[in-house]
Amino acid sequence: MPKMKTKRGAAKRFKVRANGTIKRAQAFKRHILTKKTTKNKRQLRGIVSVHPSDTSSVRSMLPYA
Repeated sequence: MPKMKTKRGAAKRFKVRANGTIKRAQAFKRHILTKKTTKNKRQLRGIVSVHPSDTSSVRSMLPYA
């Protein structure tokens, strides 16, 4: 059998942690930041986990992660 291909866009966006959860960056922090409050932009910082209902679809995009 040939090797499975990794979705390269997903590989750039998601990383699998050692405990098996998948981390991702927050959305809505790229542009049009003037109308967003300082509190809102501050809370969009950092890394969060992918929701458990979405982990199976992300894992299928990352077969070797």
